[in-house]
Amino acid sequence: MRKKYINFKALLAILLVFSILPWNHANAEIAKSTFDPFEKSIDEVTKALDTKQITSEELVEYYLKRIEAFDKQGPVINSIITVNNRALETAKALDTERKSKGPRSKLHGIPFVVKDNFDVVGMATTAGAVALKNEYPTKNSFTVQKLIDAGAIVIAKTNMSELAASYGRLGYSSMGGLTINPYNLNRDASGSSSGSAAAVAANFAVFGLGTDTSGSVRGPANVTGLVGIRPTMGLTSRSGVVPSSLSLDVTGPLARSVNDASLVLTAMAGTDKADYATKSANRHVQDYAKALNASSLKHARIGVATDFFGGNDEVDAITNQAIAKMKSMGTEVVPVTFSKQTKYLWTPVLGPVGDAEFKIQFEKYLRSLPVGGPKTLQEVIDISESPEVLNSATPVNPARLEGLKTALAKADTLYSKEYKEIVKKEMPQTRKEIEKIMKKNNLDAIVFPTMACPASNRFDKEDPTYVCNAYDTYTASYVASATGFPEVTVPAGTVEEGVPVGISFLGTAYSEQTLLNLAYSFEQATKARTAPVHTPNLRP
Repeated sequence: MRKKYINFKALLAILLVFSILPWNHANAEIAKSTFDPFEKSIDEVTKALDTKQITSEELVEYYLKRIEAFDKQGPVINSIITVNNRALETAKALDTERKSKGPRSKLHGIPFVVKDNFDVVGMATTAGAVALKNEYPTKNSFTVQKLIDAGAIVIAKTNMSELAASYGRLGYSSMGGLTINPYNLNRDASGSSSGSAAAVAANFAVFGLGTDTSGSVRGPANVTGLVGIRPTMGLTSRSGVVPSSLSLDVTGPLARSVNDASLVLTAMAGTDKADYATKSANRHVQDYAKALNASSLKHARIGVATDFFGGNDEVDAITNQAIAKMKSMGTEVVPVTFSKQTKYLWTPVLGPVGDAEFKIQFEKYLRSLPVGGPKTLQEVIDISESPEVLNSATPVNPARLEGLKTALAKADTLYSKEYKEIVKKEMPQTRKEIEKIMKKNNLDAIVFPTMACPASNRFDKEDPTYVCNAYDTYTASYVASATGFPEVTVPAGTVEEGVPVGISFLGTAYSEQTLLNLAYSFEQATKARTAPVHTPNLRP
């Protein structure tokens, strides 16, 4: 009888153990899900996904909560135009795929934001223009599709300067209003990729996509503490992207670190049959992140472009400190100067080329969209001048409207002797000038402050603390735009008013790996980036 009693007690003990195990397992799962994505890199998020500390569905939910908390309320960063209502569904499918087949790449299940001039199926492509609010493409842009194929998730489309040109209202559009800098709510987030930059800086996604015609990735990255890459013309596709000027336009990543930006560049670059400029891209694409070298500055020889200093004392001081840091690491530094024209390329090159190309290229893009929307620049202007738009809370920037009319009037200059002279002679001469300077001085890169001045005050708000003595704070950006050469901007410091300042590394065609190595070496030595104060971590 006693033996049976003992067996019964043993059975109860076994049942008790099994009843506790599921509870412990559940708590272990809860413990695993405490991974905090705030300020985390692609590698860190990928590791958390691989080790089941978090799912892609939870990641999307996390970023959606941050967008809800900070974008249209709280500090009202106003970086998002449209949230992807299929992001959660996509994340769930990618979680299932990860379990059954494994990840497609390091970007599998990683949420990203897309500037609203990239085509994304199921989402309108407005390019910030309310005139295009009902334009739904039938195909993803080439670069977006490449990232989707790698397993990345479009979580939202971002605000931008209307039709990728700011005209004094940086980051403002009739579709999205004004994007604010998450580091200082009295300052803008530059333009035109302002929404993507502000969103990534504010941790609304892991990385973002932007376009750059005359500084539109580099400027926003510079003022929001990000790494921004303007790749070599032809390394990344522009098909399925609303054009501004195809002689100048490129697509590029915005990220919180050089490693992240390098991973994204590798994933999005490549030959696209629909974009002739990329015909040789596949020969040049590298695994940029894999080859990053933190000691690159130790053996580097850098040219300092002295022409682009003098706009703001704080920016100059931060840039000089950055150069001093490079020298302390073993970098050889050589001052370099440019020709009179290369010091300011807007008037002789970028402005005329942009005006000549916009109408015909923009209308070609409009014709690629389904029927029903505007198909001509004149129709877009007419909608922009309609009482409904003019009397709305966010009318088209009057100066931008005048810019569209100028482009309409100058469309015929596309066939002019002046235009051909610029494209066939002036731009190649500028390329040769930069190549000559680099070869003569045996340089790995040319460095300069990405912008001559810090983030500017919002167009709708006075800020007496903003100081800028430069005629045009974006002048340095025009060199890469006019030559088609690559440029990488990386955070270098912060001015007294709290906004970041970046330093740029410029090289010759397809020198992305060298530039990223130098930027990475500088980034790892300085750790200059800080998180924005107005969009803090939501977790206690």
